[in-house]
Amino acid sequence: MATLENKIDFAVTLRVKKANPNGDPLNGNRPRMDYDGYGEMSDVCIKRKIRNRLLDAGYSILVQSDDYKVDDAKSIKDRIDKNISSEIQKDNKKYFEAVCSKFFDVRAFGQVLAFKSDKKKKEQTDDNTSGDTGVSIPVRGPVSVHSAFSISPIRPESIQITKSVSGETTESGKKASDTMGMKHRVDEAIYVFYGSMNPQLAEKTGFSNEDALAIKKVLPKLFENDESSARPAGSMEVLKVFWWNHGSKVGKYSSAKVHKSLKVHPDGTFDIDKLEGLEPEIIPGF
Repeated sequence: MATLENKIDFAVTLRVKKANPNGDPLNGNRPRMDYDGYGEMSDVCIKRKIRNRLLDAGYSILVQSDDYKVDDAKSIKDRIDKNISSEIQKDNKKYFEAVCSKFFDVRAFGQVLAFKSDKKKKEQTDDNTSGDTGVSIPVRGPVSVHSAFSISPIRPESIQITKSVSGETTESGKKASDTMGMKHRVDEAIYVFYGSMNPQLAEKTGFSNEDALAIKKVLPKLFENDESSARPAGSMEVLKVFWWNHGSKVGKYSSAKVHKSLKVHPDGTFDIDKLEGLEPEIIPGF
């Protein structure tokens, strides 16, 4: 397959309604916010959902979450060992190429392949310092994804919840403290995030035109099969996907100028500034 031929920029608008789009573990799992009160979904959260949708579509993914994995691998290293022979892993160049070829998310988003040696010992180097005989190979991916931010400041709502039964038996026979809890949600908000695909980096990882189309296909379905107590079915919705294909490797405009050409309003409507020679394809959400 030919590697990515043209620079691509994209944007996704989404609606959150009575859901917690991305909880902050440092703030009691309340919806993430910046210091100005705008809601945030981290880029890691968004890429997790893209990976899951690619898994649904049958692609091989290296970084799988424990609650959404399709194999019996116990770690990233274990998954690599089950798919890449030990002989190939001895050659860094072949190792790089094999991991990129096998795993979609590595050739798209990149990955730091840093693992300790299988041999539980250190080898003495020429300068008499101990050196780990493991491997550390950085893979820089061509697909970058920004964090998503709400168009207007959000005001999270919190409710106290109780469970009807204790998680553990208490000596007194009364309900345990774990029967009380809190749930947080955003009543309603419009978020937007941006991304880009770089043909020069795609040449190094083997990211292809077909790979770009696969991401384009899953973006409208970002929240399908993603239901949870914090995000009930239908509470997270992709409104539009905007897809700019520059038609050349270097691009007709900078990504900053392309992204700024999209003006999203608090009700989800939008305006697009005209960029000569570059029209976005607008794809409705699933």
